[in-house]
Parts: sequence; C-alpha cells; structure tokens
Amino acid sequence: MSTPTPERPAPSASGAPSTTGPTGDATVDSGADPSADHLGSGLRTRHLTMMGLGSAIGAGLFLGSGVGIATAGPAVLVSYAIAGVVVILVMRMLAEMASARPASGSFSVYAEEALGPWAGFLLGWLYWFMLVMVLGAEITGAARIVTGWYPDVPQWGVALAVVVVFAVINLWGVRQFGELEFWFAFVKVAAIVGFLVVGVLLVLGLLPGTEPVGTSNLLGQGGFAPEGWGGIAAGLLVVVFAFGGIEIVTIAAAEAREPRTAVARATRSIVWRILVFYLGSVAIMVLVLPWDSPLLAESPFVAVLDLAGLPGAARVMEVVVVVALLSAFNANVYGTSRMAYSLAGRGDGPRALRRVSRRDVPWVSVLVSVFFALVAVGLNWLLPEALLGILLNAVGAALLVVWVLVAVSQLRLRRRIEAQARASGEPMTLRMWGFPWLTWAVLVGLAALAVLMLTDAAARAQLVSTAGLVVVILAVYLVTRRGRARRGAAAGARADG
Repeated sequence: MSTPTPERPAPSASGAPSTTGPTGDATVDSGADPSADHLGSGLRTRHLTMMGLGSAIGAGLFLGSGVGIATAGPAVLVSYAIAGVVVILVMRMLAEMASARPASGSFSVYAEEALGPWAGFLLGWLYWFMLVMVLGAEITGAARIVTGWYPDVPQWGVALAVVVVFAVINLWGVRQFGELEFWFAFVKVAAIVGFLVVGVLLVLGLLPGTEPVGTSNLLGQGGFAPEGWGGIAAGLLVVVFAFGGIEIVTIAAAEAREPRTAVARATRSIVWRILVFYLGSVAIMVLVLPWDSPLLAESPFVAVLDLAGLPGAARVMEVVVVVALLSAFNANVYGTSRMAYSLAGRGDGPRALRRVSRRDVPWVSVLVSVFFALVAVGLNWLLPEALLGILLNAVGAALLVVWVLVAVSQLRLRRRIEAQARASGEPMTLRMWGFPWLTWAVLVGLAALAVLMLTDAAARAQLVSTAGLVVVILAVYLVTRRGRARRGAAAGARADG
C-alpha cells in the first residue's frame, strides 16, 4: 500500500478517500454529507455471475460472429480460442486483486496503487469514455430494431424511452438493478443454450428432414483455414474485443454482500462458460453451413435456426438481440456511474459525483452517464461517418490499454497482497495461475496483438485514435494536478500569513 498524502488520500475498498482515525484504523472521509461515500451491498453471487455472462454475451456474439467467420473461415475457432484464453487470464489477474481488495473503481484503483495517481486517472477515465460511447451505440442499435417492428415510432422516441427506463432502474437501488440484470442475462444465456441444443441435433441429423452434416463444411470450401494464418490473425482482430464487458464483475463486487468470496466464485464460473458458449456456437455455425455463405455473414444465428426448420427464428433472434443490447446498456450505466464515483472519491473528478441517494446509489454519477449516453446517440445520428466514427474507433483499442495495465498492476501488487494476507492471517481467496510467468506471457501476447493491429488499416486507426485519447486524458491529468498544487500553495500561504 502506498503512503497516503494530505493532497491525495489513498483509496479505500470502496474507492473513497480514507484518513486515519484516532485508533489508527482507516476511516472514510465523507465530507459534509455523511452518506456521500457509502454504496449499497445488495448484490449476490448469482447477480455477479449473470452480470458478467450478460455483459460479455451481446451483439458481438449474436451478430459479430458472422464477420469473424467470413474473415477466417472455420479457423476462426482458433481465433476465438486464443482470444478466450487471453481474456480468462486477464480476468484471473483482475479477480485476484478484486477478491483481496474489492473497490468500486476496480482496476483504476489497483493501477493507482501499483503505478501511481496518473495510472488510476488514465485507466478510470479511459474506461468511462469507452463505456459511454458504447452506451450510445447500444441505444441506437436497439432503437433501430424496434422501429423496424413499429415504423411509425421514431427512433429518438425509442432511445429516449430506453434511457428514461434504465435511468430509473439504476437510481432505484443496486438490488433492483442486480435482479433486472440477472433476468436479462438469463434470457440471453437461455437463448444460447437453446441454440446449442438445436445445433447439436442438427449436426447429428436428429431433427426431422435432416441428415448428419459430417465435416464437409468444416474441412471443405478451401479447408479448415482457407485464408491461412493470415486469416486467423485477421479473425483475431475481429473477435478479441467481443469478450469485453466481463470486467464489470469486479466493479460490482464492491456492492456485493460478501465481496471477497462473491467475486472469486463468480469469476470461476463465468470465464469457462463464456468460452464454451462462444466456441460452441461458432463451431455449430461452421459445421452446418459453408463458411463463405452470405447467410452467415448477415445473421449467423438466424441462418442456423432457419436451416433447422424453426419458424419465426428471425423475429426471435431480433428480440434476443434487443434484450442483449438493453442488458448491456443497463450494465454499462452501472459501470460508468461506479467508475465516476470512485474517481471523484480519489480527487480525480468533481466531488458532486460522490453524492449518494437514500437508496445508496450515486445518483449524480448515474445521471451524468445517462446524459453523455444521449449525447453519444445524438452524435450517432448527426455525424455517423465523421466524429462518432473517430470516437468509436478509440473504443476497441481502449480495452487493450485496460488489459495491459491490469496485468502490470497485478505484477506489482501480488507481493503486497500476499504480505497483507500473511499479516492478517487470512489466506488469499483466489490466485493467478503460474505467477509471474503467465502474467508476463499475457503481456507479451497483448504486445503481439498491438503489433498485429498495426498491420491492419482499420485496427491501426483504432490504435491511433486510442493513443490520441490517452494523450488527451494524461494532459488533463497534468493540468488538474498543477491546479491542485497551486491551490494548495495558495492555501498554505494564507495560513502562514
């Protein structure tokens, strides 16, 4: 634990600044409002588990998997496997830190402790920006599908209704948020499980009017890897960020009833299920249809269900995609508000973001996130090919920065966490496998991914946009830091006078 300074107190478990009381124990400094630094604790392990599953199983799987197949052919399974292993290892590192030190700012808090205030500021606001831009895309995507069902309803009306409803849900209380997110995620998971069952029956020829598919589609049409290793690499760029969202589990852990054990249990069950869902679904797609089929590129799940002879498959999948988008929107409003709350508590944002309602919800942070989500929606409609395209480009590679700093933070904090566990007499709830070698391996893999992104024009644009965003955030950090230093010097001069 780094030594706290008067200007910037060390973060507590909730992300709030802590001071030392008369007994030497850490106490939360709540300022004028005694409730301003208190969050609820209504989330249970099942909420965290389904929240993580729901956040990672979204439009990226339901729609984006077809793009990956068209890029790499059946060998996209290798791309998904590589990406899945990287995400599992990153989540293991993050869960190790979160189970030892639950914090509403999660990896931003850990980066600050491991690398310094600049890292916490950068990672927190970078993640906040990333999710806000995703919020706008999610609202717009859901609105477009709904207006396809009801053409007389304007898209802005659907978007506004979504924002209002989910703002109310997030302001209602963390327990209510957790319950709704649980059932949203349940619908998505049930849809995936149903798809896997139908797909296996189709592959084995057990459905009426079907024959076993064999391996003609998997190994024909140019073979398993028709585009070679280059296709697998290109497929990796398409699918690697589809797993993003699972990290919200560690943010929510701070509001769980038993945060240290809840995050460990949830993480253990989430990562393997997600890998099975992704690999299982894509395996069925490339077994039952040629990889270059335009049907797979357009809507892969619908294409398989139509082949199985299920009527109304297209409409059912549209409903599931809308649920997926709404679920992700709900979870991301939560994630952005808690990150902003944590940043403000460490002096990295306006103190108003710390205001907490009687239901223990950071209501100002929620409303700010919702407001900027509406701004993103407006950009999506007004400047679809200009400014918004640049901003959304920065989103993809931003997750790469998050993963890199998570791995570096875990390398730096592991010894401290072990020492703390020995001093307290309580063993670590969860450990990263093969430390430090697997952590270093992940860092090497992420560096290789960055190099790979430089070879692709679209991915290179994402890297450049993210690099520019990182520079802007760090510049803001330097300006605010100097401003605090000047105010502190002026206050000291007045006191001396």
